[in-house]
Amino acid sequence: MSIEADTVERMVAWRRDLHAHPELAFQETRTAEFVARELAACGFAVKTGIGRTGVVGTLARGGGPALGLRADMDALPIREATGLPYASTNPGVMHACGHDGHVTMLLGAARHLASRSDLAGTLHVIFQPAEECEGGGKAMVEDGLFRDFPCDAVFGLHNWPGLPVGTFATRTGPIMASLDTFEITVIGYGTHAAMPERGTDPLVITAELVLALQTVVSRRIAPTEPAVLSVTQIHGGEAYNVIPDRAVIRGTVRCLDEGLRARIADHIRALARGIAETHGAKAEIVYTHGYPATINAADPARFAFDAAAEVAGITERRSEITPSMGSEDFSYMLNECPGAYVWLGADGAKPSAPLHNPAYDFNDEILPVGAAWWASLTRRFLAAR
Repeated sequence: MSIEADTVERMVAWRRDLHAHPELAFQETRTAEFVARELAACGFAVKTGIGRTGVVGTLARGGGPALGLRADMDALPIREATGLPYASTNPGVMHACGHDGHVTMLLGAARHLASRSDLAGTLHVIFQPAEECEGGGKAMVEDGLFRDFPCDAVFGLHNWPGLPVGTFATRTGPIMASLDTFEITVIGYGTHAAMPERGTDPLVITAELVLALQTVVSRRIAPTEPAVLSVTQIHGGEAYNVIPDRAVIRGTVRCLDEGLRARIADHIRALARGIAETHGAKAEIVYTHGYPATINAADPARFAFDAAAEVAGITERRSEITPSMGSEDFSYMLNECPGAYVWLGADGAKPSAPLHNPAYDFNDEILPVGAAWWASLTRRFLAAR
């Protein structure tokens, strides 16, 4: 299974144009217009404005099952440092996660599939906004994605630095972690820095709490239960000679299991309140449940794996991969419709920069591979009977 040479040539041009014009979450107006125009040009019925800036293209070929294929469109607030001729023209915004390539691969597959007559059923290509921490997948679902475009299964794909080009990877069960955030405000009593005994120092309490939070995963959770708790911000004080009256800690929690997710939240609340009270202070905790874990259903995961067998450019298939503790809001779609999420290796002769790095650039070598996998998956799912 391969994609036509003229489509591959278009895909490279599309991808580099999208890379040069990145847009942040829920601001993907140019990208959405680009997607809608290209889909319409190859015969898809197009609906825009789903989940604010999302786009869905539909190719209906009579009775049969309905399939959803999803690509994310948004960029990141990162200043690009690649020096490429097609580098970002939007200062401080960059496609540092490969969503430009994801859009392009799905568009290339759509163009290829639109010309085929051996499909029976309905194909929905879903171009999602705001994957990067803003919940565009949730927004599309809440805006009636699966009500207006019902699917028997839905699939997502992400390029994956760290896996060689030609590697296809997926698994049954959790493949990406949930993402929660917490903010703890420690409220003490401010005083002169030369007279600490007259106050209640929230910075000392904060320091103790940061260390104690590391025991949640290491001592309160079994080693067999994957979880990550990271403190990412500490704020407190504005002057050298003032002990402030409050300090703030912020961070994230990642899990693969919903029960564990709830237990960790409880542990954080208990630690924060207990340590603060021990020192005569108070802790206010805001714990926010974000993206759920991305969990692949068994049959779709096997189907995705099998579809990769006939794709030119895929030389290795892995089905026993270790889940990533990163998160993905494709999880909201999988909570509504059975499906699977897959990774496509992106490391060529020179290893790729990591995702979310200012030097990252999507590897164009995998454009035809990803598009061919989308096409293989669709042809198998919507095979004329």
